[in-house]
Amino acid sequence: MGWIFIVVIAAFFVWKIIPSKGVRTITTKELKNILNDQEKVFVDVRTPAEFKARNIRQFKNIPLGSSFDKLPKDKEIVVICQSGMRSNNACKQLKKIGFEHVTNVRGGMSAWN
Repeated sequence: MGWIFIVVIAAFFVWKIIPSKGVRTITTKELKNILNDQEKVFVDVRTPAEFKARNIRQFKNIPLGSSFDKLPKDKEIVVICQSGMRSNNACKQLKKIGFEHVTNVRGGMSAWN
């Protein structure tokens, strides 16, 4: 019976980290090459305290759970968090509300140097 519980927990975590259909994933190395692209909107979904402690200048802080309604739907939205899990969640939400060009930064700020 215990193995069923382990399988369910493992499936839950795999489901949480698998990118949504239509969400592009990039590395922090790839992010460095696009940071000055005016056709992209950069969103950091960490808490305000996390953002204040360390951030990338081009990113706007919109914590996960906030409204994404004011973001332009005609631009690519690039999302980052601390590890990539919250940003993946945010990307799923953005796709659900009609954003077509959504990109998640794999590894998040933990991978940024």
